[in-house]
Amino acid sequence: MKETGSEYDESLPHTSCVLRSGFWDRKVQFENGETEKQIKEYTRVARKVVPFMSLHTASHAISSARKEVCSSSWRRVCCSSSSGAEPKEGHEVRAQVTVRRKKLAVFVSGGGSNFKSIHEASKRGSLHGDVLVLVTNKSECGGAEYARNNGIPVILFPKAKDESNGLSPSDVVDTLRKFEVDFILLAGYLKLIPAELIRAYEKSILNIHPSLLPAFGGMGYYGMKVHKAVIASGARFSGPTIHFVDEHYDTGRILAQRLVPVLANDTAEELATRVLNEEHQLYVEVVEAVCEDRVVWRKDGVPLIQIKENPNEFR
Repeated sequence: MKETGSEYDESLPHTSCVLRSGFWDRKVQFENGETEKQIKEYTRVARKVVPFMSLHTASHAISSARKEVCSSSWRRVCCSSSSGAEPKEGHEVRAQVTVRRKKLAVFVSGGGSNFKSIHEASKRGSLHGDVLVLVTNKSECGGAEYARNNGIPVILFPKAKDESNGLSPSDVVDTLRKFEVDFILLAGYLKLIPAELIRAYEKSILNIHPSLLPAFGGMGYYGMKVHKAVIASGARFSGPTIHFVDEHYDTGRILAQRLVPVLANDTAEELATRVLNEEHQLYVEVVEAVCEDRVVWRKDGVPLIQIKENPNEFR
């Protein structure tokens, strides 16, 4: 285990320092050419707030150090772009914690449109993670075909009656471990996740559901059945929910939702189209947050997403 604390990186003068704890080792990048004296002072303060924190709260340590070093009265100051310049009022010192790129597994049973959105976001660089493997219970589904066409390995789970291959729950866990998967994303996967997999990936499995849970969720509520039930109930709003996965259908802790109005003359198909459009955007946004370690857990067990621009605010 590396020594807890922080140190000034002499090999990168005026640009960075390294913050270390028993759990992570991250470089802090100074973007505005601060003087060596300023960086060392920043590092000295950071040493007091970094030890033993998790990566989720690293941004709070950065914020605390910034406040103490750069302002004695909550002033916003900045280091000039010219080397050796003193801070000027009216600007802000910026620093960022470098986060390791995450490894993702996606589970699908059908066309995999959410899977495609996540993979495309990864390819264009807006998502700090990579889809390394696809798991499906239908080897010929659209999502599996898309994965093969993009060089992503496809795993069959669980084994179907008419399939010659297929893995057991323990085999799936072992396989995902070999891929060093950090997070599992369910994207239209219709099978119940076994307890063995949930225990192996506690607080690391997400699912998306096409209604505002806890309404219209549970066994039997999937696809068009959900939208028909929403319209029949007279509900004025629907929309996607992203939640952590437990051992039951659609009962895990809710992480994010988005409202979609139900119009007076909506058909199930029309509502489904609008909800799906929101799903594609919301799932990518949530996976971006997960990959950037911006999900934190409240004391009562409720997960929250930190706002990227302001870690002290949540969505």
